[in-house]
Amino acid sequence: MEGSIKAVILVGHGGLPSDIPSDVVEKFIRLHKSRVKVGGEASEQELELDRTIRRWERTPESDPYKSGLELLASHMEPLLEGFTLKTAYNEFCYPTIEEAVEELAAENVSKIILVTTMITRGGSHSEREIPEELDGLRNKFKNIDIKYAWPFDMDTFALFLATHVKVHDPLSAVANN
Repeated sequence: MEGSIKAVILVGHGGLPSDIPSDVVEKFIRLHKSRVKVGGEASEQELELDRTIRRWERTPESDPYKSGLELLASHMEPLLEGFTLKTAYNEFCYPTIEEAVEELAAENVSKIILVTTMITRGGSHSEREIPEELDGLRNKFKNIDIKYAWPFDMDTFALFLATHVKVHDPLSAVANN
C-alpha cells in the first residue's frame, strides 16, 4: 500500500532489574505460578506487581538485557527503511507488546510486523503466548494488518551462527575459502 505507515516491533523476553526488591519479585512469581497452575484471570495484586516490575526504572547497569535489545534495535533501524521500529517485551519490562501496538495505532500505522529475539522453536513465549496475544490484538485493532515473523528459517539462522563462529576462529574461515 502506497502511503501506508508500516512498523516493526522487536520483541525481547525481558529481564528483571538487578535493583528491584526480591520480595516484589517473589510475590509476583508466587501469584503468577498459582494462577497459571489453576487457570483463570490475573488478580489485581498480580497485575499491580507486574506493573511495578515492568515500570521499574532501568539503567544499563541494572538491566543489561533491556540495553542490549535497544542496542540491537538501533542497529536494525537503518536496515528497515520505510518502517517505524519499536521495542517491546514479553515479560518483566516496559512496554508490553500490547502497549507498543497501542502506541503505533495512535500513529495511524496500517501494518505491523512483529519479530522476536526468541529464535529457536519449542519456547512457550514465541510459539504460544505471543501468537495468542496477537490474535487478541488483531481483534482489537481490526484496521491494522498485524503479522508475526515466525518461525525463523533455520538454514538462515544456522548460516548466521556458523559465520559468527568463524569470526572467532579466523583460520577456519580462511581454510573454507
